[in-house]
Amino acid sequence: MIGNNIAEIRKRRGLSLSQLSRLTNISKSYLSNIERSINNNPSLEVIQKIAKVLKVDLITLLKTGTEKDRHLYIEKEWFDFVFELKQLGLDKDQIQQYKMLIEFIKWQKENSQQESLSREELQD
Repeated sequence: MIGNNIAEIRKRRGLSLSQLSRLTNISKSYLSNIERSINNNPSLEVIQKIAKVLKVDLITLLKTGTEKDRHLYIEKEWFDFVFELKQLGLDKDQIQQYKMLIEFIKWQKENSQQESLSREELQD
């Protein structure tokens, strides 16, 4: 399962097995064994290295089917968003400043949804 996921995501990212090997500092033969499910139990350290290079989290590598595809899409969106912020010249410290605004928007949305539910209950 994990081997198929790694191979599929690697190919989507346009990476060869040799490139993934070089970027993760994991031997090509070992990666090949993982992808072909000859090694079904790679260490957490190995999986983390692969996930980092493929720009996905561990859950994405472990999931199957449409859940995995959906999660990969979300991760790519976040990666693209952060990359765009970096291109705009924002650094990590500046991004933290926006966290409060994001938390406020989240709070506002949750309260708005609760108010809507309360109104619906009153109307029933």
